[in-house]
Amino acid sequence: MSRLIEHDSVKAARILDSARELVLEHGVRKVTIAEIAAAAGVGKGTVYLYWETKEDLFVGLVAREVLAWIETINNQIAQDPWSILPRRLAPLLIRTTLGNPWLRWLRSDDSALRQLLRRPADQERFAEASTGAMGNTVITILRDHGIVRDDLPLSRQMYALHAVLVGFSTVMNDTDVAGSLSIDEPETALADTVHLLLERPRDPAARDVAKAAEAVRARFTEIHDNLLGLVAAGAAGTR
Repeated sequence: MSRLIEHDSVKAARILDSARELVLEHGVRKVTIAEIAAAAGVGKGTVYLYWETKEDLFVGLVAREVLAWIETINNQIAQDPWSILPRRLAPLLIRTTLGNPWLRWLRSDDSALRQLLRRPADQERFAEASTGAMGNTVITILRDHGIVRDDLPLSRQMYALHAVLVGFSTVMNDTDVAGSLSIDEPETALADTVHLLLERPRDPAARDVAKAAEAVRARFTEIHDNLLGLVAAGAAGTR
């Protein structure tokens, strides 16, 4: 498995931390390598020892947040396989996304990420790690294991799930709208919606849930490792 550069370099870790704070405060377009170096207390040339371009550094930053997000989801499923049920997974996906300022930023300004992802391989890796794509992955696996409804076309279920996730996350992230709706437990409303949309009337057998959870975790691990390889490839001297 690829190893992140900051695991072997205190300077690289400091550069990443400084870049993360500056980008969150000012945005990708305005932050320069010189500013990152100054904030990290290193020379500008030191940054280029670890990343060949500003784009490589910023793609690596975003990827690290997505990697941590996938790890959180996978760890939860490992601890509790029943977390793969749509009524539990959907709130988990949104909660972990909205709880991360970087992932919230990506939702509000995904054009910045698109500008950074110039290489087709980068676009592919980030696309498969998106909330929508991972939700589709889960639905496909759950259908294969007989855990969710199969009386509707898979494509229609995927579309509906994506629409629900986008709609709920948008409202939950907008304090003005959320406040005007006067609901104390939006995650419960999301769980009820997804349950009615996708799940069977009766809960599945524990053995089926365990098998499906193992398959979901295996796929999420594959997505994680693909993205990790992209981060490693962005480090200077590794191409």
